[in-house]
Amino acid sequence: MIKRIARKFLIRERVSESITRNAVLIATMGIASRILGLVRDRALASKFGAGEVLDAYYAAFKIPDFIYSFLILGTVSAAFVPIFTELICRKKDSEAWQLVNALLTVIIFALSLLALILFFFTPSLIEWLTVGFDQERKELVTMMTRIMLLSPIILGVSSVMGGILNSFKKFFYYSLAPIFYNLGIIIGVVFLSEYFGPIGLAWGVILGALMHLSVQIPETLNSGLNFSFQLDFKNKNLRRIIILMIPRALGTAVSQINLLVVTVIASTLAAGSLAIFTFADNIQSVSLGVFGISFATAAFPILSILWAEGRKDEFTERFIKTLRKILFLIIPISALTFVLRAQIVRVILGTGRFDWEDTMLTLECLGIFTISLWAQGMIPLLSRAFYAIQNTLIPFVVGIFSTALNITIAVYLIKNSQLLVIFWKWLGYNPEVAGNFEVIGLVLAFSISSIVNALLLLFILRSRIGSFGKQGLFKMLGKVLLATLIMVFVAQIVKSFVGAESLGTRSTFLGVFIQLFLAAGSGLAVYIFLAYSFSISEVRYFIAIVKKHILKMKKVFNFFSFLRRIS
Repeated sequence: MIKRIARKFLIRERVSESITRNAVLIATMGIASRILGLVRDRALASKFGAGEVLDAYYAAFKIPDFIYSFLILGTVSAAFVPIFTELICRKKDSEAWQLVNALLTVIIFALSLLALILFFFTPSLIEWLTVGFDQERKELVTMMTRIMLLSPIILGVSSVMGGILNSFKKFFYYSLAPIFYNLGIIIGVVFLSEYFGPIGLAWGVILGALMHLSVQIPETLNSGLNFSFQLDFKNKNLRRIIILMIPRALGTAVSQINLLVVTVIASTLAAGSLAIFTFADNIQSVSLGVFGISFATAAFPILSILWAEGRKDEFTERFIKTLRKILFLIIPISALTFVLRAQIVRVILGTGRFDWEDTMLTLECLGIFTISLWAQGMIPLLSRAFYAIQNTLIPFVVGIFSTALNITIAVYLIKNSQLLVIFWKWLGYNPEVAGNFEVIGLVLAFSISSIVNALLLLFILRSRIGSFGKQGLFKMLGKVLLATLIMVFVAQIVKSFVGAESLGTRSTFLGVFIQLFLAAGSGLAVYIFLAYSFSISEVRYFIAIVKKHILKMKKVFNFFSFLRRIS
């Protein structure tokens, strides 16, 4: 009896350690990818500024992104991974690989046909999407979009390969792919745009997609993939995927339609509005990708296995522990981002044609984004928890409601901009600093709807898997919030002390960077100390992981030192 209990405890601890270890790997790669993403944005901001070219560039992404998200993203995350994992767990390897071949065949043929059709209808679609652009910008968006229509085909194949690696818990190359994707785009910004003009940006996206695919091919082949075209609609598992993907695909479509509507609205505002919105979103998405998506991605296959094996209590326990880790990290990071948003924006984007007015508007948008960052960080895990129990309907319905709420609030705030002035004064800002309150309204609407989305998913999931109280979630949240408040106070003092003069156009990059580094570093140090003092268990997890990685690095260093001595 005692041995059985001990064995069960050890298995649980190994599963928890596995999720944390894989999440750290994904987060590490995610940090590298996000850093490259920031380098990409800095290059774009420096070369073009927040103006008409970047508005056209980001608008050109919308239709290809819609296709990818609608037909691929939901298929892989909501349907393919759970079913493929289930087949592998049941030792039905042959059936699993037949499913892969059938799915890849459908993706290649369907997306190629769709891209060909959309190629001819692109001008009409862009006419609607960018209603506020002049004719020259519409033509630029049309040319870019036609080139980018290749990307969903390439990324569709790559996503299935990533799903295979995900199912086998081979996260290294899966996590490496986004790094190469951003690298390709950077090549487009720095080199291709020199020779082809703004169109070079679109070719950089295609290069990035090809690199995203190429880096995953070798490990996928090693895992057992032997691809051959198999157009087999009689495959029962393929039909299961199609059935499961429909609600998720529709939910994703609703979310993408929301982005399309944002693009339409932004096209009617001042030049650079869409670029400002995207820059602020990209900055806040760094924390979301590293701390939210990484843990959700690492937990997803394990949650799928636990539910498939009928281990509901362990499923609940694993979900809550993963949620605790996400909130432990993302709450203080979002608070620090809010306090240091001016320094962050200036360090990342403040160069070249990205002037001080662009900086001020971007940092204001970033500040509003961070209000909902904790909610955005929860949504990937909550959604994947529903996917793991093969219930894609709930995220779909909640997504429809949240998207409708987002659009409604955005339109209302833009038509009643005086409310934004009141809101801005209440926060202590000078409303005359930001000239484009309409963009701020778009961001505020997004944040409100994200919070509603997360809370609805959380309450519904709680009714399905049981109470969260046993895992000490709310007690832990209280400690995290207290530690975060003290951290913010310390960071604000350090920021004020280091930056005695107000931040302005005369501030040097080095000066702003030092201010950011010292304020953020001191704040995080205080947070870690308080978390340890408050006995928040998550801090011990991460300290142990850091120690383990330092020990590994030390062993590698000692090995090379030994080789150098004997050579």
